[in-house]
Amino acid sequence: MSGAATGTAAAARPTRLTGYLFALAAGAVWGTTGPLITALYRAGEEITGIGYWRLVVGFAGLLVYALFYRDLFRIEPKAWLLVGFGGGALTALFEVAYQFGIAGTGVASAAALLSIAPVLVAVLAQPILGEKLTALRIVLALVVMAGAALTVMGGSQGAGAAPIPLPSLVAGVAGGLLAMIAYAGMTLVARWAVPRYGARQVLFLEMAGAIFVLGIVLPLAGYPLVRPHGASAWTYVVLLALGPVLAANFLFFAALKRIDAAPTAVAATVEPVVGTLLAVLLLDQNLTAIGVLGLTMVVGGVAGGYIEEVITTPGSPPARG
Repeated sequence: MSGAATGTAAAARPTRLTGYLFALAAGAVWGTTGPLITALYRAGEEITGIGYWRLVVGFAGLLVYALFYRDLFRIEPKAWLLVGFGGGALTALFEVAYQFGIAGTGVASAAALLSIAPVLVAVLAQPILGEKLTALRIVLALVVMAGAALTVMGGSQGAGAAPIPLPSLVAGVAGGLLAMIAYAGMTLVARWAVPRYGARQVLFLEMAGAIFVLGIVLPLAGYPLVRPHGASAWTYVVLLALGPVLAANFLFFAALKRIDAAPTAVAATVEPVVGTLLAVLLLDQNLTAIGVLGLTMVVGGVAGGYIEEVITTPGSPPARG
């Protein structure tokens, strides 16, 4: 390798390392989603309304930003369709489906189902984004999927709690799987859009689209947009907007500007670890031995993918935007 090529690869490594750190930080912040939503759910708040109102609060924060930095509105017209409608619809699906996943299976199980997303991202990133798909990624994907299934089987709503009723479990698993599909789609859209339009613009478009979709679909489906009750509920909603909606997405988009979609999704799956620890410490939720084994398989699988990416990919070209 020539000196210039060596220097280019060496310069790219810090950029990739920063990308992984951003992805890990995003996953850690997203890990607070389950406990915060569970606290609201236990307080009697509407499941479907939580996602809508945290998006509204987060969007209001972006509008305040736009008062000082008008670049937020400098967006190509086609981005409104591709990112605003496409990404917004996926965001709307995620917001509702994940609520049902958490309510039906518990924080740990819903997060474990979400951990299957890197599998889908890795498979779809090859034909859509031209990213590689290795045999090791496939093996690790199977490990993650098996671990997610065991985590759901071993989930519990709390110490000494009764088993989750089958209808609730089925709805929770369905919600978790739909959230996983939506999350994978959002990752692919963001990987394509962020280098072209910028992180703030992409988040602005996705949130605007999601609010529009939820504002129409939820009332038509029989779920009125009930506002949170009381100051404490609004406090949780604001925390959900500032953390998992704004901060985590900016961290995630910063990662996507530096590394591929597949390793970003892998690194961000630190979320189930953080979510489970917080649920155990703060919400009296736990896992049976089978659930612990499943979560261990999930963590081991995604960690293996993370290590494989670090070892086999020495660098990547800098992103645009």
